[in-house]
Amino acid sequence: MAEKRLYDAAAKGDEKALYELLQEDPLLLNRVSYTSPNKTPLHVATIHGHLPFVKQILSQNSLLAEELDSQQSSALHLASAKDHVEIVKEMLRAAPGMCMSRDSQGRNPLHLAAIKGQVRVLGELFREAPYAAREKEDGGLSLLHMCFKYNQFEALKILVLQMNELLNWKDDDGDTILHMAVRDKRIEIIQYLVENTNIDMNSKNSKGQTPMSILDQAPPDTTSEIRQILTPKLQSSNINTQTKPVKWLTKKRDAIMVVAILIATMAFQAGVSPAGGVWQDDSDAHRAGEAVMAYNHPKAYKSFIRSNTIAFVSSLSTILLLISGLPFKRRLFMWILMVIMWLTVTSIAVTYAISIVAVTPKKDRKSLSHVIEIGLTVWCSVMGILLGGNTLRLIDRWLKNRGVTVWRPQRFRNSVHEKNSQESVRICGSRTLCC
Repeated sequence: MAEKRLYDAAAKGDEKALYELLQEDPLLLNRVSYTSPNKTPLHVATIHGHLPFVKQILSQNSLLAEELDSQQSSALHLASAKDHVEIVKEMLRAAPGMCMSRDSQGRNPLHLAAIKGQVRVLGELFREAPYAAREKEDGGLSLLHMCFKYNQFEALKILVLQMNELLNWKDDDGDTILHMAVRDKRIEIIQYLVENTNIDMNSKNSKGQTPMSILDQAPPDTTSEIRQILTPKLQSSNINTQTKPVKWLTKKRDAIMVVAILIATMAFQAGVSPAGGVWQDDSDAHRAGEAVMAYNHPKAYKSFIRSNTIAFVSSLSTILLLISGLPFKRRLFMWILMVIMWLTVTSIAVTYAISIVAVTPKKDRKSLSHVIEIGLTVWCSVMGILLGGNTLRLIDRWLKNRGVTVWRPQRFRNSVHEKNSQESVRICGSRTLCC
């Protein structure tokens, strides 16, 4: 009988009746929390939005905030779905950990607020428990996916501003919210995401589809507006992709500098103290401090000095280029740096090869020389191919900027041919109509 009166008081928000019931039975709320088959009085009062009644119950027994109903929902779940902001605040004070609690459908209170579009509750929950916003629903849906799925655009905008990291999260099918928006042709959401966020335009789902490739599969007459929105952002994204080598160089600048300094140090040391050492005394044939190799292997010594000097000068040039602040966004400067680094590494390798041959005994020199020749030939061939390829690309781009096209892929030539053919047909048709 007392329990029925308690539930009636919770439904009406009758604080006086609650006070009288607790005077008669101080343990009534404790007993109800264990014997209630479905919802507790706190659940009932929360559903009806009776804030003073909720406060009074929590002051008597705050553990009721952790009780779940038959759907595994806490009172915080219900308050979040109903947009009872003040009750949400009270629940968070009593049991902040319930933000992570999931109901029978795998949703926490933040998920329900997003689904219902309760913007005020979302702000409050996110401020108190931002970690709960990173939880995904069953199926891999993030908060942004749920906002899209249930058409809660305002809630989506709030979450994008507060948690930009969710933008590129994927569901179990690998779809971001942009994939979903393009597939459903939600122009308003697409335009907002493209114009106001840094969402990845080239993200691929589990089928290998980007948002643009999904659009390409739709009938052309239904996609023109979306295509106009996506194309500028996609072109900008492709430009950023093409500048990745520049970003790589910026990030690795210090490492390249260390390598160049190391090679310069090695070249200097090899120059003043070549393989085989130097003479320690004066004689009629030599003087103290002169290289032994220059007398024992005069031809090899000349090659050694040349390659070592090239390695030393080119490594110093690399250091100078890196500290000069040249605009490496220009492909010409990138090409110059690449050539110098190629010279540096190849020259120091040649210096090493000559030094090893010079100090090797005669009985082993022939076989070692053969191995080194093969190694250097392969090395120079690979470096030559890379250098030639990059040089051709640089020349092709330079000519293309001046309107001269030397080479195009076959598929590009075919597309140009088809485009020209269509244009010719269109012109001929126009002339026929005019006649």
